[in-house]
Amino acid sequence: MRAVVVTEPGGLDALQVTTAPMPEPQPGWVRIKVKAFGVNESEVTTRKGESDPEVTYPRIPGIEGVGAVDQADEDSGLRPGQQVATMMGGMGRSFDGSYAQYVTVPASQVIPFETSLPWEVAGALPEMFQTAYGSLATGLGLQAGQTLLIRGGTSTVGLSAATIAKDLGATVLSTTRSPDRAGELRAMSVDHPLVDNGTIADQVRELMPNGVDAVLELVGCSVLADTFRTVRRHGTVCFTGALAGQWTIRDFTPFMIPMGVRLTSYAGGATDLPPQVFQQHLQAIAAGRLKAPVAKVHHGLEQVREAQADVEAGTTPGKHVVLLDD
Repeated sequence: MRAVVVTEPGGLDALQVTTAPMPEPQPGWVRIKVKAFGVNESEVTTRKGESDPEVTYPRIPGIEGVGAVDQADEDSGLRPGQQVATMMGGMGRSFDGSYAQYVTVPASQVIPFETSLPWEVAGALPEMFQTAYGSLATGLGLQAGQTLLIRGGTSTVGLSAATIAKDLGATVLSTTRSPDRAGELRAMSVDHPLVDNGTIADQVRELMPNGVDAVLELVGCSVLADTFRTVRRHGTVCFTGALAGQWTIRDFTPFMIPMGVRLTSYAGGATDLPPQVFQQHLQAIAAGRLKAPVAKVHHGLEQVREAQADVEAGTTPGKHVVLLDD
């Protein structure tokens, strides 16, 4: 089969399109013919050699993908030709991932679905919708009628969370560092786009004097103290990402958390996105209630370098997707 292989860490030229052995599924695993996959920051990190020791080389990157079942155990409940998604769980890190014509993964991290949406739309969804849905459902327990602040709103997870929360019936506030990108947030049905200059608590309190019910924190620890100031008593902050790069707080004390405000986190995987929920998301996109934030579709493995370059540049909002036409 054809695949993109990183033999050793490096620049974009480390992404080599080559011929690789067809992967054989071990017991309890599934082989998937890949139709499309999203390109993620973590794969850029893998290519550069900046991942944790779990990642070894040579490696076929790719932490997510969609396609059709090619081979599966009879007792897996999966059948050849069935549409499926898969993500994370060591994929593209401790074992070869989706930057290939075929990938093998544990059956436990395979999500079956049925849709007539184009493969490039389905391929954009697994990782970002899993993270967004898990943060809102598991991390925050968001309910219809509540107010949600998304800090880091123009990220793929932030855009996905906005459209899921709106479909749920929440009022959504979402941040961007650039005034020019406020329109992108409105296009995803955000009620109140906010320009984040490092402190947003006063802006939020002008709109919601008692504070918001819930916050999805994607910027990180560098702004967490200010984020706490946006939340009502008995509201919740879910720490999911650190786009600004700061994952820890030096000399942290629990007393920096305002009295009555709850702090939680989310870092789940494929099993946190139930098949029926993923199916509902696909149906909602087909019906026009949800929006899939696709930045650009790249055709063929030869365009993986271009896709990673675009992800690094970060100038286009939404998910970069590689579609395999062969």
